[in-house]
Amino acid sequence: MVELKLVKIKKPDEINLILGQSHFIKTVEDLYEALMNSVPGIKFAIAFLESSGACKIRLEGNDPELKKLAEDNALEIGAGHSFLVFLKNAYPINVLNAIKNLPEVCNIYCASANPIEVIVAETPSGRGIMGVIDGLKPQGVEEEEDINWRKGFLRKIGYKL
Repeated sequence: MVELKLVKIKKPDEINLILGQSHFIKTVEDLYEALMNSVPGIKFAIAFLESSGACKIRLEGNDPELKKLAEDNALEIGAGHSFLVFLKNAYPINVLNAIKNLPEVCNIYCASANPIEVIVAETPSGRGIMGVIDGLKPQGVEEEEDINWRKGFLRKIGYKL
């Protein structure tokens, strides 16, 4: 028997999330090093849900509020070998390649500041992430005004000249 659950990530709108899957106890330490080495001044928290041995949620980070956020959301998801990274003072684009290049990282489900819902399957033996809902349904096709806004926004935040 499989039961599907929908877990809504609880976070402030301005906080970015990276949700992924890994497979080894050193994940939380390697993620910490990858994040610290990527962006000066980054604020973050990591929750790694161990799925063997003690089956603990491993928490690290350099921001107490983000650590609490990571802990609370990890407890709600409850899917073994998943990890959550919450970010301030950085965007996922700044750290995603460093995270994906860690040998123990298997999968990235999403990297976003959007509202996120995680589709979790539960069986008698545990939970697993089936997928995510990342943001809202498209409201049409980009028009000239939208293109101008997009280009202006990228320049405003320093990603284009």
